[in-house]
Formats: sequence, structure tokens, C-alpha cells
Amino acid sequence: MASGDINQNCPVSATIKQIGGKYKALILWHLTGRIMRFNELRRLIPGATPKMLTQQLRELESDGLIVRTIYPVVPPKVEYSLSERGRSLFPILEAMYEWGSELMLKNGTTPNCTMACSDESCSKGTAGDSESTVG
Repeated sequence: MASGDINQNCPVSATIKQIGGKYKALILWHLTGRIMRFNELRRLIPGATPKMLTQQLRELESDGLIVRTIYPVVPPKVEYSLSERGRSLFPILEAMYEWGSELMLKNGTTPNCTMACSDESCSKGTAGDSESTVG
């Protein structure tokens, strides 16, 4: 096995490939238990340029982790939510939140975001169940 092939079949590498973009984990986190519009996400992730946020959303949609719902109204209305596959990431995102919270507190920083839903509602997907695109 060549050294370049070591991570080819590693589950951690496969996970990072799906959620390892610059803002992907944050997008998934903010969509956990909620349906959001582009500008809502943009306000919650101020470091992301509109172009980068759009790219990350497209990749997450292409990978089947989020659903983009377009409503046939003027002006256009687009909402983002987690797909069933995206909701399956909740335990991973929750573990990242807990680990990061502990790290921040040890470093004297107070976390400024909270979990949007309980474990039960996030894993069952009580919010954002729509998996189809309208229009």
C-alpha cells in the first residue's frame, strides 16, 4: 500500500470529506432542529462571505446532508433544513459542541451559541422534515 492510500478507506477521512469544509459543520449545527434562510445563516456565520456560504450550502446539498426548498413566490423564498442523513450527524455535532465548550471554558472563554433542540427532537428531526423542493 502506497503512503498516499493510507487514508483512502478511513471512516474519519470519509466523515471529514462530508463535513470538513470551512463552514460546513457550523452550517449543520445552526440547521439542527431549525429551518433557516440564507441571510439568517449569514448573520450567524459572519466570517463567511456570501460566495463561500453559497458554495458550502451547495456542497452540503449535493452530498445529501441538507435540503434546499424553493417556494414559488415573488420575491423568491429559499429555505434550508437538514435532511434525514444530515440529522444523523447530530451525535457528532453534539460531541463537537461539548468538547469545544469544555476547551473554551478551560481557556476562560464563554461559549456564545447553544444547542437549538434537545437530543430527542434533533435526532428524530421534528423540525425541517421537508425533503422535497417546491417549484
